[in-house]
Amino acid sequence: MSEEHIQQWRGYVQRRSVLASEDIAELEEHLRSQVDDLKALGLADDEAFLVAVKRMGRIDDLSREYAREHSDRLWKQLVIGSDDTGESGSGRRDLWVAIVLAVGAAVTLRTGLAWLDEDVSVRLASVLVLPWLAGFFAWKRGMARSAIAITAIGFVTFGVLLAVYPFDDDPGDTLVLASIHAPVFLWLLMGVAYVGGDWRSGRRRMDFVRFTGEWVVYYFLLAAGGGLLIGLTVGTFHAVGIDVEDVVTEWIMPFGSAGATVIAAWLVESKQNVIENIAPVLARVFSPLTILLLVALLIAFAADPDLIDVDRELLILMTVILVLVLALWLYAVSARPPQAPPGLGDWLQVALVVTAIVVDLVVLIAMAGRIAELGLTANRSAALCLNVVLLVNLAESARLGLAFVRGNRPVAVLERWQTAYLPVYAAWAAVVVIAWGPLFSWA
Repeated sequence: MSEEHIQQWRGYVQRRSVLASEDIAELEEHLRSQVDDLKALGLADDEAFLVAVKRMGRIDDLSREYAREHSDRLWKQLVIGSDDTGESGSGRRDLWVAIVLAVGAAVTLRTGLAWLDEDVSVRLASVLVLPWLAGFFAWKRGMARSAIAITAIGFVTFGVLLAVYPFDDDPGDTLVLASIHAPVFLWLLMGVAYVGGDWRSGRRRMDFVRFTGEWVVYYFLLAAGGGLLIGLTVGTFHAVGIDVEDVVTEWIMPFGSAGATVIAAWLVESKQNVIENIAPVLARVFSPLTILLLVALLIAFAADPDLIDVDRELLILMTVILVLVLALWLYAVSARPPQAPPGLGDWLQVALVVTAIVVDLVVLIAMAGRIAELGLTANRSAALCLNVVLLVNLAESARLGLAFVRGNRPVAVLERWQTAYLPVYAAWAAVVVIAWGPLFSWA
Protein backbone atom coordinates (compact mmCIF):
# COMPACT_ATOMS: atom_id res chain seq x y z
CA MET A 1 0.00 0.00 0.00
CA SER A 2 2.83 2.45 0.81
CA GLU A 3 4.40 1.79 -2.64
CA GLU A 4 1.23 3.03 -4.33
CA HIS A 5 1.24 6.11 -2.12
CA ILE A 6 4.88 6.85 -2.90
CA GLN A 7 4.16 6.68 -6.62
CA GLN A 8 1.28 9.12 -6.11
CA TRP A 9 3.60 11.44 -4.24
CA ARG A 10 6.25 11.16 -6.97
CA GLY A 11 3.71 12.00 -9.66
CA TYR A 12 2.51 14.97 -7.67
CA VAL A 13 6.05 16.30 -7.28
CA GLN A 14 6.83 15.77 -10.96
CA ARG A 15 3.71 17.67 -12.03
CA ARG A 16 4.27 20.60 -9.65
CA SER A 17 8.06 20.87 -9.60
CA VAL A 18 10.89 22.12 -11.79
CA LEU A 19 13.34 19.91 -9.95
CA ALA A 20 15.63 17.64 -11.90
CA SER A 21 14.85 13.94 -11.89
CA GLU A 22 17.97 13.31 -9.78
CA ASP A 23 16.70 15.67 -7.09
CA ILE A 24 13.28 14.02 -7.07
CA ALA A 25 14.94 10.62 -6.80
CA GLU A 26 16.94 11.83 -3.81
CA LEU A 27 13.81 13.11 -2.12
CA GLU A 28 12.05 9.81 -2.84
CA GLU A 29 14.92 7.87 -1.31
CA HIS A 30 14.68 10.01 1.80
CA LEU A 31 10.91 9.47 1.94
CA ARG A 32 11.30 5.70 1.61
CA SER A 33 13.86 5.69 4.41
CA GLN A 34 11.43 7.57 6.64
CA VAL A 35 8.62 5.13 5.81
CA ASP A 36 10.82 2.11 6.57
CA ASP A 37 11.89 3.58 9.91
CA LEU A 38 8.30 4.28 10.93
CA LYS A 39 7.12 0.82 9.89
CA ALA A 40 9.91 -0.67 11.98
CA LEU A 41 8.40 1.16 14.96
CA GLY A 42 5.09 -0.64 14.40
CA LEU A 43 3.12 1.83 12.27
CA ALA A 44 0.88 0.51 9.51
CA ASP A 45 1.73 1.28 5.86
CA ASP A 46 -0.72 4.17 5.58
CA GLU A 47 0.33 5.62 8.92
CA ALA A 48 4.01 5.39 8.07
CA PHE A 49 3.56 7.06 4.68
CA LEU A 50 1.43 9.93 5.95
CA VAL A 51 3.69 10.66 8.91
CA ALA A 52 6.78 10.49 6.67
CA VAL A 53 5.27 12.95 4.19
CA LYS A 54 4.38 15.27 7.05
CA ARG A 55 7.97 15.17 8.25
CA MET A 56 9.24 15.71 4.72
CA GLY A 57 7.18 18.89 4.67
CA ARG A 58 9.68 20.43 7.05
CA ILE A 59 12.39 20.39 4.37
CA ASP A 60 10.41 20.27 1.13
CA ASP A 61 7.64 22.75 0.23
CA LEU A 62 5.99 20.39 -2.24
CA SER A 63 5.67 17.65 0.35
CA ARG A 64 4.14 20.18 2.70
CA GLU A 65 1.54 21.06 0.06
CA TYR A 66 0.89 17.38 -0.59
CA ALA A 67 0.35 16.72 3.10
CA ARG A 68 -1.98 19.72 3.34
CA GLU A 69 -4.11 18.57 0.38
CA HIS A 70 -4.35 15.06 1.87
CA SER A 71 -4.99 16.21 5.43
CA ASP A 72 -8.47 14.67 5.43
CA ARG A 73 -6.99 11.21 4.92
CA LEU A 74 -4.37 11.96 7.52
CA TRP A 75 -6.90 12.77 10.22
CA LYS A 76 -9.03 9.79 9.28
CA GLN A 77 -6.03 7.51 9.65
CA LEU A 78 -5.17 8.96 13.03
CA VAL A 79 -8.67 8.73 14.47
CA ILE A 80 -9.79 5.40 13.06
CA GLY A 81 -6.41 3.73 13.36
CA SER A 82 -6.95 1.20 10.59
CA ASP A 83 -6.04 0.81 6.97
CA ASP A 84 -8.35 0.53 3.97
CA THR A 85 -8.86 -3.17 4.55
CA GLY A 86 -10.47 -2.50 7.89
CA GLU A 87 -7.80 -4.35 9.84
CA SER A 88 -7.00 -2.93 13.23
CA GLY A 89 -3.74 -0.99 13.47
CA SER A 90 -1.47 -0.19 16.35
CA GLY A 91 -3.43 3.02 17.00
CA ARG A 92 -6.64 1.12 17.73
CA ARG A 93 -4.82 -1.30 20.01
CA ASP A 94 -3.28 1.59 21.93
CA LEU A 95 -6.70 3.19 22.28
CA TRP A 96 -8.26 0.08 23.79
CA VAL A 97 -5.37 -0.34 26.22
CA ALA A 98 -5.72 3.34 27.19
CA ILE A 99 -9.47 2.94 27.76
CA VAL A 100 -8.97 -0.12 29.99
CA LEU A 101 -6.31 1.65 32.05
CA ALA A 102 -8.41 4.82 32.24
CA VAL A 103 -11.27 2.81 33.69
CA GLY A 104 -8.85 1.22 36.14
CA ALA A 105 -7.63 4.65 37.26
CA ALA A 106 -11.21 5.88 37.64
CA VAL A 107 -12.33 2.87 39.69
CA THR A 108 -9.24 3.06 41.91
CA LEU A 109 -9.74 6.75 42.66
CA ARG A 110 -13.45 6.33 43.35
CA THR A 111 -12.78 3.36 45.64
CA GLY A 112 -10.15 5.34 47.51
CA LEU A 113 -12.53 8.25 48.00
CA ALA A 114 -15.19 5.87 49.34
CA TRP A 115 -13.02 3.77 51.66
CA LEU A 116 -10.41 6.20 52.96
CA ASP A 117 -10.67 9.20 55.23
CA GLU A 118 -11.01 12.48 53.39
CA ASP A 119 -7.54 13.82 54.24
CA VAL A 120 -5.91 10.48 53.37
CA SER A 121 -7.74 10.21 50.04
CA VAL A 122 -6.67 13.76 49.11
CA ARG A 123 -2.99 13.12 49.69
CA LEU A 124 -3.18 9.69 47.99
CA ALA A 125 -5.07 10.85 44.89
CA SER A 126 -1.95 10.94 42.70
CA VAL A 127 -0.81 7.56 44.05
CA LEU A 128 -4.15 6.04 43.07
CA VAL A 129 -4.15 7.44 39.52
CA LEU A 130 -0.63 7.89 38.16
CA PRO A 131 0.45 4.20 38.39
CA TRP A 132 -2.14 3.45 35.69
CA LEU A 133 -0.57 6.07 33.44
CA ALA A 134 2.86 4.62 34.19
CA GLY A 135 1.46 1.21 33.27
CA PHE A 136 0.32 2.55 29.89
CA PHE A 137 3.83 3.69 29.02
CA ALA A 138 5.49 0.63 30.49
CA TRP A 139 3.36 -1.48 28.14
CA LYS A 140 3.83 0.81 25.16
CA ARG A 141 7.61 1.11 25.57
CA GLY A 142 8.17 -2.58 26.34
CA MET A 143 9.77 -1.60 29.63
CA ALA A 144 12.14 -4.08 31.25
CA ARG A 145 10.86 -5.96 34.29
CA SER A 146 13.59 -4.57 36.52
CA ALA A 147 12.64 -0.99 35.60
CA ILE A 148 8.96 -1.81 36.16
CA ALA A 149 9.79 -3.21 39.59
CA ILE A 150 11.78 -0.12 40.57
CA THR A 151 8.97 2.20 39.45
CA ALA A 152 6.33 0.14 41.24
CA ILE A 153 8.40 0.12 44.44
CA GLY A 154 8.67 3.90 44.22
CA PHE A 155 4.89 4.30 43.95
CA VAL A 156 4.18 1.87 46.78
CA THR A 157 6.79 3.36 49.10
CA PHE A 158 5.60 6.89 48.52
CA GLY A 159 1.97 5.81 48.99
CA VAL A 160 2.76 4.18 52.34
CA LEU A 161 4.61 7.27 53.54
CA LEU A 162 1.73 9.52 52.54
CA ALA A 163 -0.76 7.25 54.28
CA VAL A 164 1.00 6.78 57.63
CA TYR A 165 2.68 10.15 58.21
CA PRO A 166 0.95 12.36 60.81
CA PHE A 167 0.36 15.68 59.09
CA ASP A 168 -0.57 18.94 60.76
CA ASP A 169 -4.35 18.84 61.30
CA ASP A 170 -5.04 22.37 62.54
CA PRO A 171 -3.95 24.73 59.77
CA GLY A 172 -3.19 21.73 57.58
CA ASP A 173 -0.01 23.30 56.23
CA THR A 174 2.02 20.10 55.98
CA LEU A 175 -0.96 18.19 54.57
CA VAL A 176 -1.47 20.81 51.87
CA LEU A 177 2.24 20.85 51.07
CA ALA A 178 2.32 17.06 50.79
CA SER A 179 -0.77 17.07 48.56
CA ILE A 180 0.87 19.62 46.25
CA HIS A 181 4.36 18.11 46.10
CA ALA A 182 3.42 14.43 45.92
CA PRO A 183 2.03 14.69 42.35
CA VAL A 184 5.24 16.45 41.26
CA PHE A 185 7.46 13.62 42.49
CA LEU A 186 5.13 10.87 41.25
CA TRP A 187 4.78 12.52 37.82
CA LEU A 188 8.56 12.51 37.43
CA LEU A 189 8.59 8.91 38.65
CA MET A 190 6.01 8.14 35.96
CA GLY A 191 8.48 9.73 33.56
CA VAL A 192 10.77 6.76 34.12
CA ALA A 193 8.09 4.61 32.51
CA TYR A 194 7.60 7.14 29.72
CA VAL A 195 11.26 6.92 28.69
CA GLY A 196 11.16 3.13 28.98
CA GLY A 197 13.56 3.14 31.92
CA ASP A 198 16.23 4.97 29.89
CA TRP A 199 16.39 8.01 32.18
CA ARG A 200 20.06 8.64 31.43
CA SER A 201 19.22 9.63 27.86
CA GLY A 202 18.98 13.42 27.55
CA ARG A 203 16.95 13.05 24.36
CA ARG A 204 14.38 10.82 26.05
CA ARG A 205 14.16 13.16 29.03
CA MET A 206 13.46 16.04 26.65
CA ASP A 207 10.77 13.93 25.00
CA PHE A 208 9.20 13.53 28.42
CA VAL A 209 9.30 17.28 29.01
CA ARG A 210 7.59 17.88 25.67
CA PHE A 211 5.02 15.23 26.52
CA THR A 212 4.29 16.93 29.85
CA GLY A 213 3.46 20.22 28.18
CA GLU A 214 1.27 18.56 25.57
CA TRP A 215 -0.46 16.45 28.21
CA VAL A 216 -1.38 19.55 30.23
CA VAL A 217 -2.94 21.15 27.15
CA TYR A 218 -4.94 18.08 26.18
CA TYR A 219 -6.03 17.40 29.76
CA PHE A 220 -7.43 20.90 30.15
CA LEU A 221 -9.17 20.63 26.79
CA LEU A 222 -10.81 17.40 27.95
CA ALA A 223 -11.67 19.00 31.29
CA ALA A 224 -13.24 22.02 29.59
CA GLY A 225 -15.32 19.83 27.31
CA GLY A 226 -16.29 17.54 30.18
CA GLY A 227 -17.21 20.50 32.38
CA LEU A 228 -19.47 21.90 29.68
CA LEU A 229 -21.16 18.52 29.21
CA ILE A 230 -21.65 18.10 32.97
CA GLY A 231 -23.14 21.59 33.23
CA LEU A 232 -25.60 20.86 30.44
CA THR A 233 -26.50 17.53 32.03
CA VAL A 234 -27.15 19.03 35.47
CA GLY A 235 -29.15 21.87 33.93
CA THR A 236 -31.26 19.52 31.83
CA PHE A 237 -32.14 17.22 34.73
CA HIS A 238 -32.78 20.20 36.99
CA ALA A 239 -35.27 21.53 34.42
CA VAL A 240 -37.31 18.32 34.71
CA GLY A 241 -37.14 18.33 38.52
CA ILE A 242 -34.41 15.73 39.06
CA ASP A 243 -31.39 16.51 41.24
CA VAL A 244 -28.27 14.77 39.90
CA GLU A 245 -25.61 16.90 41.61
CA ASP A 246 -24.69 14.16 44.08
CA VAL A 247 -24.19 11.68 41.25
CA VAL A 248 -22.06 14.19 39.38
CA THR A 249 -19.82 15.12 42.31
CA GLU A 250 -19.47 11.61 43.76
CA TRP A 251 -19.17 9.56 40.56
CA ILE A 252 -18.89 11.41 37.27
CA MET A 253 -16.27 13.97 38.31
CA PRO A 254 -13.89 11.47 40.02
CA PHE A 255 -14.28 9.04 37.11
CA GLY A 256 -13.74 11.74 34.53
CA SER A 257 -10.76 13.41 36.19
CA ALA A 258 -8.94 10.11 36.69
CA GLY A 259 -9.80 8.59 33.32
CA ALA A 260 -8.82 11.74 31.42
CA THR A 261 -5.29 11.36 32.82
CA VAL A 262 -4.69 8.30 30.65
CA ILE A 263 -6.81 9.39 27.68
CA ALA A 264 -4.93 12.71 27.42
CA ALA A 265 -1.66 10.76 27.32
CA TRP A 266 -3.00 8.55 24.53
CA LEU A 267 -4.01 11.63 22.55
CA VAL A 268 -0.53 13.11 22.88
CA GLU A 269 1.08 9.85 21.79
CA SER A 270 -1.28 9.54 18.81
CA LYS A 271 -0.75 13.04 17.45
CA GLN A 272 2.82 13.94 18.33
CA ASN A 273 4.40 12.62 15.14
CA VAL A 274 2.02 14.46 12.84
CA ILE A 275 0.70 17.64 14.40
CA GLU A 276 3.00 20.41 15.60
CA ASN A 277 3.23 20.44 19.36
CA ILE A 278 0.89 22.92 20.99
CA ALA A 279 2.95 23.76 24.08
CA PRO A 280 5.90 25.31 22.16
CA VAL A 281 3.49 27.39 20.08
CA LEU A 282 1.85 28.70 23.24
CA ALA A 283 5.31 29.41 24.67
CA ARG A 284 6.26 31.55 21.69
CA VAL A 285 2.97 33.47 21.95
CA PHE A 286 2.97 34.09 25.70
CA SER A 287 6.67 34.77 26.28
CA PRO A 288 6.50 38.46 25.23
CA LEU A 289 3.30 38.93 27.24
CA THR A 290 4.94 37.38 30.31
CA ILE A 291 7.91 39.75 29.97
CA LEU A 292 5.47 42.67 30.06
CA LEU A 293 3.81 41.20 33.16
CA LEU A 294 7.14 40.82 35.00
CA VAL A 295 8.30 44.30 34.05
CA ALA A 296 4.99 45.74 35.24
CA LEU A 297 5.42 43.94 38.58
CA LEU A 298 8.93 45.31 39.01
CA ILE A 299 7.73 48.85 38.24
CA ALA A 300 4.93 48.47 40.78
CA PHE A 301 7.35 47.24 43.45
CA ALA A 302 9.78 50.08 42.70
CA ALA A 303 6.98 52.62 43.00
CA ASP A 304 5.71 51.13 46.28
CA PRO A 305 8.28 48.88 48.01
CA ASP A 306 5.80 48.00 50.76
CA LEU A 307 3.39 46.47 48.25
CA ILE A 308 5.04 43.05 48.25
CA ASP A 309 4.80 42.75 52.04
CA VAL A 310 1.03 43.25 52.12
CA ASP A 311 -0.21 39.74 51.37
CA ARG A 312 1.43 36.32 51.21
CA GLU A 313 -0.94 35.35 48.39
CA LEU A 314 0.95 37.81 46.18
CA LEU A 315 4.20 35.99 46.90
CA ILE A 316 2.55 32.66 46.07
CA LEU A 317 1.23 34.02 42.78
CA MET A 318 4.67 35.37 41.88
CA THR A 319 6.21 31.97 42.56
CA VAL A 320 3.65 30.40 40.24
CA ILE A 321 4.58 32.97 37.58
CA LEU A 322 8.25 32.02 37.93
CA VAL A 323 7.39 28.36 37.38
CA LEU A 324 5.43 29.43 34.29
CA VAL A 325 8.48 31.37 33.05
CA LEU A 326 10.64 28.26 33.27
CA ALA A 327 8.02 26.28 31.37
CA LEU A 328 7.80 28.92 28.63
CA TRP A 329 11.59 29.04 28.35
CA LEU A 330 11.93 25.28 28.20
CA TYR A 331 9.26 24.67 25.55
CA ALA A 332 10.42 27.57 23.40
CA VAL A 333 13.97 26.19 23.44
CA SER A 334 12.88 22.63 22.75
CA ALA A 335 10.80 23.64 19.70
CA ARG A 336 13.38 25.71 17.82
CA PRO A 337 15.32 24.11 14.90
CA PRO A 338 18.73 23.03 16.28
CA GLN A 339 20.68 24.38 13.29
CA ALA A 340 18.90 27.74 13.04
CA PRO A 341 20.98 30.78 14.03
CA PRO A 342 19.93 32.84 17.07
CA GLY A 343 17.17 35.31 16.32
CA LEU A 344 14.89 37.85 17.95
CA GLY A 345 12.80 35.13 19.58
CA ASP A 346 15.85 33.71 21.33
CA TRP A 347 16.83 37.17 22.64
CA LEU A 348 13.27 37.56 23.97
CA GLN A 349 13.55 34.24 25.79
CA VAL A 350 16.81 35.32 27.42
CA ALA A 351 15.21 38.62 28.39
CA LEU A 352 12.33 36.68 29.93
CA VAL A 353 14.68 34.59 32.07
CA VAL A 354 16.78 37.58 33.18
CA THR A 355 13.66 39.51 34.18
CA ALA A 356 12.42 36.46 36.09
CA ILE A 357 15.71 36.34 38.02
CA VAL A 358 15.19 39.93 39.20
CA VAL A 359 11.63 39.11 40.24
CA ASP A 360 12.78 35.96 42.05
CA LEU A 361 15.37 37.94 44.01
CA VAL A 362 12.66 40.39 45.07
CA VAL A 363 10.46 37.49 46.16
CA LEU A 364 13.29 35.88 48.12
CA ILE A 365 14.06 39.12 49.95
CA ALA A 366 10.38 39.57 50.82
CA MET A 367 10.08 35.97 52.02
CA ALA A 368 13.20 36.24 54.16
CA GLY A 369 11.78 39.42 55.69
CA ARG A 370 8.49 37.72 56.52
CA ILE A 371 10.31 34.81 58.15
CA ALA A 372 12.45 37.20 60.22
CA GLU A 373 9.35 39.09 61.34
CA LEU A 374 6.75 36.34 61.76
CA GLY A 375 8.84 33.23 62.32
CA LEU A 376 9.45 30.02 60.41
CA THR A 377 6.46 27.89 59.33
CA ALA A 378 6.02 24.95 56.98
CA ASN A 379 4.59 27.10 54.20
CA ARG A 380 7.19 29.87 54.49
CA SER A 381 10.15 27.51 54.58
CA ALA A 382 8.85 25.46 51.64
CA ALA A 383 8.19 28.58 49.56
CA LEU A 384 11.63 29.99 50.37
CA CYS A 385 13.43 26.78 49.41
CA LEU A 386 11.40 26.39 46.21
CA ASN A 387 12.37 29.88 45.09
CA VAL A 388 16.01 29.07 45.75
CA VAL A 389 15.68 25.97 43.56
CA LEU A 390 14.06 28.09 40.85
CA LEU A 391 16.73 30.80 41.15
CA VAL A 392 19.54 28.31 40.56
CA ASN A 393 17.84 27.02 37.41
CA LEU A 394 17.03 30.51 36.16
CA ALA A 395 20.58 31.75 36.74
CA GLU A 396 22.21 28.88 34.86
CA SER A 397 19.59 29.11 32.12
CA ALA A 398 20.37 32.81 31.66
CA ARG A 399 24.11 32.10 31.48
CA LEU A 400 23.69 29.36 28.89
CA GLY A 401 21.09 31.37 26.99
CA LEU A 402 23.39 34.37 26.69
CA ALA A 403 26.19 32.11 25.47
CA PHE A 404 23.84 30.64 22.86
CA VAL A 405 22.55 33.93 21.42
CA ARG A 406 26.15 35.14 21.22
CA GLY A 407 27.04 32.08 19.19
CA ASN A 408 29.26 30.47 21.84
CA ARG A 409 27.07 27.48 22.76
CA PRO A 410 24.70 25.21 20.77
CA VAL A 411 21.06 25.04 21.74
CA ALA A 412 21.51 21.39 22.76
CA VAL A 413 23.42 22.59 25.83
CA LEU A 414 20.31 24.40 27.02
CA GLU A 415 18.19 21.29 26.60
CA ARG A 416 20.68 19.09 28.44
CA TRP A 417 20.80 21.50 31.37
CA GLN A 418 17.04 21.68 31.75
CA THR A 419 16.48 17.94 31.54
CA ALA A 420 19.42 17.24 33.86
CA TYR A 421 17.76 19.52 36.44
CA LEU A 422 14.58 17.43 36.59
CA PRO A 423 15.89 15.13 39.38
CA VAL A 424 16.42 18.25 41.52
CA TYR A 425 12.69 18.99 41.36
CA ALA A 426 11.91 15.35 42.13
CA ALA A 427 14.26 15.36 45.11
CA TRP A 428 12.83 18.62 46.41
CA ALA A 429 9.25 17.36 46.17
CA ALA A 430 10.20 14.13 47.95
CA VAL A 431 11.95 16.03 50.74
CA VAL A 432 8.89 18.19 51.37
CA VAL A 433 6.56 15.19 51.56
CA ILE A 434 8.90 13.02 53.66
CA ALA A 435 10.56 15.57 55.94
CA TRP A 436 8.14 18.47 56.36
CA GLY A 437 5.51 16.34 58.13
CA PRO A 438 7.81 15.17 60.98
CA LEU A 439 9.59 18.53 61.21
CA PHE A 440 6.50 20.68 61.62
CA SER A 441 3.89 18.20 62.94
CA TRP A 442 5.99 16.54 65.64
CA ALA A 443 7.68 19.72 66.80
